[in-house]
Amino acid sequence: MLGTMTVSTPLTRADVAAMIDHTLLAPEATPADVEALIAEARRLGVYAICVSPSMLPVRAPGLVVATVAGFPSGKHHSLVKGAEARLAVDQGAAEVDMVIDVGAALAGDFNAVLTEVITVREAVEDRAVLKVIIESAALTDQAIVGACRAAEQGGADFVKTSTGFHPAGGASVHAVKLMAQTVGGRLGVKASGGIRTAEDAAAMIEAGATRLGLSKSAAVLDGFAE
Repeated sequence: MLGTMTVSTPLTRADVAAMIDHTLLAPEATPADVEALIAEARRLGVYAICVSPSMLPVRAPGLVVATVAGFPSGKHHSLVKGAEARLAVDQGAAEVDMVIDVGAALAGDFNAVLTEVITVREAVEDRAVLKVIIESAALTDQAIVGACRAAEQGGADFVKTSTGFHPAGGASVHAVKLMAQTVGGRLGVKASGGIRTAEDAAAMIEAGATRLGLSKSAAVLDGFAE
């Protein structure tokens, strides 16, 4: 059901569902929308839901609850990102996806990126999985590598491609492959932004993604065999 795409190991619907953060980060989202997201997540059998921090706390038994910090611009003071992340964890988030200062990465100031990752890591301690969004479509290859190295050095558990809100675009196979090569299996790699089909998802997984951030999870999963 993946068209002409060839994958090294056939991916099943359950395999892919277990990698998905089913995501709702639209600014107009309502509590009813979040409840619908949770119900759909349960029906699809995905790993986690990801919602805006203002929607916390939520009741989602059987699902991992993820949220974001410094979203979507990353142009928040690192202490604000840390405080936002800490509050989210206090309200039940088990995972936090923080956005770096993309401009710092573009300027080659990876010490600034490192400092803010450390700040958020220290804020949540070991109570949450920390994913670092580098906005890869807006970065050069050199900046992608530098940002991933800073994320690893700062104590992140994952590097993540995109917020899905940047005009430069979302995840690409090239970026995912480069990120996966840089972290070398020591960190997870989350591909997010613009993944709307089974072919897209399979390509990201083949490139090295270990988690997928999707808002169109049902459409993607419908392209995989049981």
